[in-house]
Amino acid sequence: MALQRILSGDPSKTSKLYLAIGVLSLIKAIAVRDDKNRFRQELTDAGLFIGVGLALRKYSQLKAEKRSEIESQVPDWALDVAESAAAKQAVRSAAERGLRSRSQPEPEPGIRDRARGLLSSR
Repeated sequence: MALQRILSGDPSKTSKLYLAIGVLSLIKAIAVRDDKNRFRQELTDAGLFIGVGLALRKYSQLKAEKRSEIESQVPDWALDVAESAAAKQAVRSAAERGLRSRSQPEPEPGIRDRARGLLSSR
């Protein structure tokens, strides 16, 4: 699974899923503890899933902190100008988009794009 796809959804939900799969793998490892190779493989899988789940949980916490930091940077006068709740949310999302567009670098072109560029330049 691509890292971008893992991080693009709700990381707190995804972390719970990975932690649950890790716990199931751990239970499965205990069930097959007599077979050393299979036990080692299941234990490795459990460790990987639990590790990714914990990393996603930490990422979710950092993402929530950054979101609250961005929302706190929106000036109060801008929120006062917006009278309805929908308008306030629009102001917040516009501020987030502005900050997000400055912080994200341009994606690198893929193999197809590079191939098309080479063919079009000839």
